[in-house]
Amino acid sequence: MKYKNCWVLLLLMLAGVVLGGFVGDLAGGISWLSWLNAGQSFGFDTPLVINFGILVITFGINIKITMAGIIGVAAALITYRLI
Repeated sequence: MKYKNCWVLLLLMLAGVVLGGFVGDLAGGISWLSWLNAGQSFGFDTPLVINFGILVITFGINIKITMAGIIGVAAALITYRLI
């Protein structure tokens, strides 16, 4: 059994999410591929802002899970298993 690096898995997963989101955005305008852009979004609607006078800290996160993103993650996991 060969040793697999966790950083490679993380990089492949990140690439799968990014490429899947990109494909989902491109497919959103095509009627028969619009299901790839279907998904759920969750997170903060407006960011949380903390103002200390001389320092302003802003917290915010918004995650959108789409069908294309899930397919991208699955492709990344399959690629990781094959290498």
